[in-house]
Amino acid sequence: MNAETTATLIDNVDTYMTQLGQAARAAATTLRRTDTRTKNAALQAIARQLDAARSEVKLANQHDLERGRANGLDDAMLDRLALTDVRIDAMIAGLHQVAALPDPVGEIDGLKSLPSGIQLGHMRVPLGVIGIIYESRPNVTMEAASLCLKSGNACILRGGSEASESNAALASCITRGLSEAGVDVTAAQVVATTDRAAVGRLITMPEYVDVIIPRGGKSLIERISSEARVPVIKHLDGICHVYIDASADLDMAEAIAVNAKTHRYGVCNAMETLLVDASIAERILPRLAAAYAGHGVEMRGCERARAVVANMLPASEEDWQTEYLAPILAIRVVDGIDDAMAHIDRYSSRHTDAIVTNDYRLARRFVAEVDSSSVMVNASTRFADGFEYGLGAEIGISTDRLHVRGPVGLEGLTTRKYVVFGEGQIRQ
Repeated sequence: MNAETTATLIDNVDTYMTQLGQAARAAATTLRRTDTRTKNAALQAIARQLDAARSEVKLANQHDLERGRANGLDDAMLDRLALTDVRIDAMIAGLHQVAALPDPVGEIDGLKSLPSGIQLGHMRVPLGVIGIIYESRPNVTMEAASLCLKSGNACILRGGSEASESNAALASCITRGLSEAGVDVTAAQVVATTDRAAVGRLITMPEYVDVIIPRGGKSLIERISSEARVPVIKHLDGICHVYIDASADLDMAEAIAVNAKTHRYGVCNAMETLLVDASIAERILPRLAAAYAGHGVEMRGCERARAVVANMLPASEEDWQTEYLAPILAIRVVDGIDDAMAHIDRYSSRHTDAIVTNDYRLARRFVAEVDSSSVMVNASTRFADGFEYGLGAEIGISTDRLHVRGPVGLEGLTTRKYVVFGEGQIRQ
């Protein structure tokens, strides 16, 4: 498709998105028969193309940054938007890392013989066509394309308008890499219009798209979830808790509670609420308050917590249900594990919750009864991450129960089908 034809199609968003969908559906069919060696070759080729196009990519990114400053984007947004040599190096390294990961497609597990003589197992297969909608970070373009390609899925990528030129430059690298490796170039398509109607069309064409993955702020994900006619893999909030049990080692508890909050603030697996058993509150809270003060964390506590640490601000009902993504922490004193789990059950966003304890029985209860996508014993919530879980990379976090939960890596971008092997058996 030449540039003139593309421009004409983009003027009609519905027609343009339909054509992307049709091309992606056809590419998904070819990817099902693309072997691991070819997929890896494509990833390596994309990495080479990106390395060769550094100047082109950085110039496009500079245009986005200049436009962002003119439009009043804040410093945090501009930082997420920027593509430095270090970040380009990281994208190239990520492509090589995904190429080195085991390919889940085609794996057969659970093979067993049945009384009829047939053998039954599960084969792991791609989902098909994945639509990914994201904001700010242009590096997501490479991350999403690489994970979808390795897992055998075609993808349609719709980045934020603030990164339009950066994403277009990265899309060119992807297209050239796919072509070099002999892979259908429509296996990874970047939407070339900033018209918001493109998102509305992408999430409502189940005839072409099998699943949508939104990555961005709560308002974006709420819109996608409410309007989509395609299944969505998502999480809305990261309201994560750490509960310090009466039996906890206090040095361990302090290290975990400080790391979970202060390692990084603007991430979905940062702790937002600390729960402390009443029997140890007077011993652990002053230590934690001093540590948090050293990091500039604003503490908002319940009445019992403020009775121990007087300089805490009073916590409101809203604080228990807020994802701050900032150096602010809600603290509550609770009466044992049942009280802690009741609080978590009421306020948790089902992302990640942790217990610090030396009581094996309570640890087992917490793991069994807390209904979150990641539940941790004696570890920081910051470990709820695809790389830390050994997935190599992730395309996001899911707090849904279907079809995948927690960090979504290559395996999470596949599904399973039954396969049957026989020797002429017929059903009697």
